[in-house]
This record gives sequence, C-alpha cells and structure tokens, in this order.
Amino acid sequence: MTPAAYLRDKLGRFLFFLVSTAALAGFLLATGSAPGVVGLLLLCLLLIAAALVVVDFLTLRRRLDELNAIMDGLDQKYLFAECVPGPGSLLEKQYLALLKRSYKSMIERVSGLEESGREYREYIEQWVHEIKAPITVVRLACENEKNDFTRKILAQLERIEGHVERSLYYARSGNVENDFLIRETPLGEVVDGVIARNRQLLIQSGARIETENLGVAVYADGKWLDFILTQLLVNSAKYRSAAPVIEIGARAEGEDTVLCVRDNGIGIAPDELPRIFEKGFTGTNGRSLGSSTGIGLYLCRKLCARLGLAIAARSRQGEFTEIALRFPGAARGSDSYETVRRR
Repeated sequence: MTPAAYLRDKLGRFLFFLVSTAALAGFLLATGSAPGVVGLLLLCLLLIAAALVVVDFLTLRRRLDELNAIMDGLDQKYLFAECVPGPGSLLEKQYLALLKRSYKSMIERVSGLEESGREYREYIEQWVHEIKAPITVVRLACENEKNDFTRKILAQLERIEGHVERSLYYARSGNVENDFLIRETPLGEVVDGVIARNRQLLIQSGARIETENLGVAVYADGKWLDFILTQLLVNSAKYRSAAPVIEIGARAEGEDTVLCVRDNGIGIAPDELPRIFEKGFTGTNGRSLGSSTGIGLYLCRKLCARLGLAIAARSRQGEFTEIALRFPGAARGSDSYETVRRR
C-alpha cells in the first residue's frame, strides 16, 4: 500500500476534519478569541492529526505486508483464513468471521462437486467395461464369418471402440497421475499394437503405413501413449487424400526422442492450426465431414502435459499434416525391431 493510495482512501475523513477545523476557527474568532491563540490551537490540532495519520498508515501497511507474506508463503492458498494471526481490531474480527463462513461454504460446495465428479467417473468406467462385452461378442462373430459385410461391421466396431475408449480416457484425464506408470517403453511395440487394432479402418481407408527408426525405447506410459497414437492415426485416416500414406518415424534431438506421425492428407488451414488442440474445436475439415467431436486432439495435449511430453503440429493445406511428440531423456536402441519397415 502506497501513501497516495492511503490518502485517497481516507480523503473523505480529511475533508471532514478540515471543514470542522475551519468552522471551529471561525467560531473562536467570532466569539472574540485572539487570532494568535486560534492560530496556535489550529497548528496543534494539525500536528496531532498528522501524527495520527502517520501512525495509522504505518500500522496498516505493516499489517497488510504481514498478511501478504502469509499468503505468498502458502502452497494451498485457500487455507489463508486458517493461518491469519489474531485480528487486531473489531472490524478485522468481523471480516475474519465472514471470511471463515465463506471458506466453509466453499469447502462444502467443492466437496459436493468432487463427489459428483467421482460418481460420474465411476459410472463411465463401469459403462465402458460393460459395453466392451457385446462389442467383443460381435467382433468374434464377424471374424468367424469373414466376408465384405462383416468387414464393414468390423470397421464400424473399431470406430465404436475408439469412441468408447475416448470416453474412458476423458473421464480419467483429470487424475492421470493415479493411473500411469512411466517406464522404458519400446516405440515399435506400441505402434504395432495401434496399427493392429485399427487395421480394418486402415484397410477401408486404403492407407499405406510406413514406419521408420522405431527400434528405440522411450520413457513413457505405454497405455496412455497407445491412446494418443490411436487418436493421431485415426485422424490421419479420416482426413486422407486420394492415395493416403501415413508415416510414423522417430528421430533423436539431443537427449530427447521425437516421434512424428505424418500424413499426405487434406491438411489444416493456417488460421485454424493454432486451435486444433482446443477443446471442442472441429475446424473446417471436421464440419465438412460431420463426424468430428473436437475432443481427440484436446485429450492428446492434456495427457501429454500430464505425462511430461511435448506435442506440436505442422501442416500445409492440401499437402500434409504432421504431429510430433517429444519424449524427454535419452532413448535406448532395441534389436527387436527393424530400423525401417513398410506396410
């Protein structure tokens, strides 16, 4: 708090004091008091008032500095009301009592919302596990009777499974730290699994997959990485060109490993590229196809932030789109995978 701010706050009181002092001086002069005595009295009053103002300002500023220091030192700012030292005035006592009542109401409200969110997440997780059973039954039936019709059903089942998994991961994305394990993860193994689970979609879209330099292991959670790569692969197949090619490759950049998923699809408009990771943003391509939710890439960015990964996008409309994942830390080579593979 600055002296100017203090004076502005007390301006009404100062004006009242000056008007009162002037009225007192006029009354004393009118009743025959000597001008010298009146002047001396006014000087004493002004000195006393100035001293009181200085003391009040210093006391108030010291108190505010103390409260600011307490707030700055708290990791959990909402505990401020519990850490404030004893109030020094009746007004502070009333303010602190009101603050604690507000704090209690806020805690009750937040607790209720957390409980509702927990129940919702539990319901979503239960629903996902229950819906997987009929999906598996239909998949097995279609795989036992392979023909063009069942292949189309399998492709749609892959889409349904993608939406179901997205619902589950969205429900869990708020507390990823309770459900992930960072360890050495072979990139080639994860990519193979993603391609295998989406093979019908890739076949129907006519996409050719090219992989390169995936014989490395990075530090990541394989399950969450699998989900992220699935979203990127599905987007590449969805926004494809007439002869779609999807390239998945890794490269070293210093101590980091960068995994790129690149396609030769329809690309993204320059003015829309900075927004593709925003929640609910579909863009021109998504609206033209009518099947975009604007959730997939938003989840990818959110999960990457939680897992300590960086995600970035490059694109040129009508030519390509490339999404890059950066894994911190040195990668290790693996002899389990060929350096370059083509599908």
